[in-house]
Amino acid sequence: MKLSQLLCGIEYKGSPADREITAVVSDSRKVEDGCLFVCIKGASFDGHSAARIAMENGAAAVIAERPTGCSGELLVEDTRKAYARLCQNFFGNPQESLTIVAVTGTNGKTTVSTVIKQALENLGYTCGLIGTVRSEIGNVAVPAKFTTPEPWDLYSLMSRMVSAGCTHLVMEASSQALHQQRLACLTVDCAVFTNLSQDHLDYHGSMENYFAAKRILFNQAKTAAVNLDDPRGEQLAGELSIPTITFSASSDRADYTAKSIEFSASGVKFAVNGTGFIQRLRFPMPGEFSVSNAMAALAALFCLGVDRTEACSALERVSGVRGRCEVLYKGEVTVICDFAHTADALAQLLRSMRPFAPKRLVTLFGCAGDRDPLKRPAMVEAVSSYSDFIILTSDNPRTENPVAIIDSLLPLLEDQKVPFMAIPDRHEAIRWALDNLQPGDVLLLCGKGHEDYQVIDGCTIYLDEHRIVADYFKKRGERDGTAQTI
Repeated sequence: MKLSQLLCGIEYKGSPADREITAVVSDSRKVEDGCLFVCIKGASFDGHSAARIAMENGAAAVIAERPTGCSGELLVEDTRKAYARLCQNFFGNPQESLTIVAVTGTNGKTTVSTVIKQALENLGYTCGLIGTVRSEIGNVAVPAKFTTPEPWDLYSLMSRMVSAGCTHLVMEASSQALHQQRLACLTVDCAVFTNLSQDHLDYHGSMENYFAAKRILFNQAKTAAVNLDDPRGEQLAGELSIPTITFSASSDRADYTAKSIEFSASGVKFAVNGTGFIQRLRFPMPGEFSVSNAMAALAALFCLGVDRTEACSALERVSGVRGRCEVLYKGEVTVICDFAHTADALAQLLRSMRPFAPKRLVTLFGCAGDRDPLKRPAMVEAVSSYSDFIILTSDNPRTENPVAIIDSLLPLLEDQKVPFMAIPDRHEAIRWALDNLQPGDVLLLCGKGHEDYQVIDGCTIYLDEHRIVADYFKKRGERDGTAQTI
């Protein structure tokens, strides 16, 4: 693509040669002959310092916010925003051919986005997905590196989706991505807000900054679906000038409210109540948080203009989401894994599972390293409030010492007076938990969910709780014939 075509819609200063551009990159390590290098200032590295090297390595031109001394430079006001627009142009603006739903919030993004995608497919649409667990082009899975990809990867995926016949895209929008303008210049048809609780303060610094990052998405949306049960959701709904549908699991002030809620180990049943509308619905995922997730998905479908009765029917036919309240084994004992890794998510999960534990509710969890340490006491309190027994282990310690993380939590656990065992090695901890379960116990494996790895001392190692549990009961079944993995 010619440089002049790439620059469509971008204000700039400079007049480099109108060369053919082979790629648009912001990582100096990915510079190749004929590419356009975009200088972006990050937290630890300023791409402007690599502009000359990029030109020496074959870049056709550079985009910068200040003079770099390069002969082929173009100056723009904001290189992050320019990068997003350049990537859109390079891939032929695939976003214009897609109806896009973007989901943001602390908890529930993956479940809500996956459920919306499955519901749209049940309605006959071909749909793409971009999220934490993986991306999907129709039924083809694509590994995910980030919850919300960098612009080059994002629009490359969208282009592939359009080529594959997708008409809709559902994506997760992380606060970091919004703050870093990865979604700059993108208009979404519906933005969904699930909730806001303490997380990522190591990056944002305060809850106000965290909310402000989430808020960016709604400046780029045509319509919005907002959870009125969350204080920040209520604030957001009051601020928006775009058409907004509010939903709630308890409040009649919302446009749509869940009524007559019935919980079971296999899912939830409730009535969707709105102006001139009431529909009974069975959602095949358990837990009180599943009511809110289902309502969020419905509100998004309503925002897209889907018939309300048809939307409810499509939601009833969705399948579960990997690593989200997923039953790994059911027999004399039950083993469930979930991605819950914040105090709010843990409390909701455990509170929901508490009534369905015939005997003990046993919780295995850990606190991530190199993340906001201020949320750890609240996580301990949430787990202690609902568990009969706790196994404290590692999550992703990253560059922190996993034993040091656990040692810092021991006094907090001791104060809670709930029996516990501390085992730093997560694989060993899971096996210990399985060995010591009693008939009727429910074991919750919290924090990893869909992840099949751990990050320890900067290295990523394989650890799949699905495989660990399946292998354990397979071996036990060979001995006593009782294994029933799901």
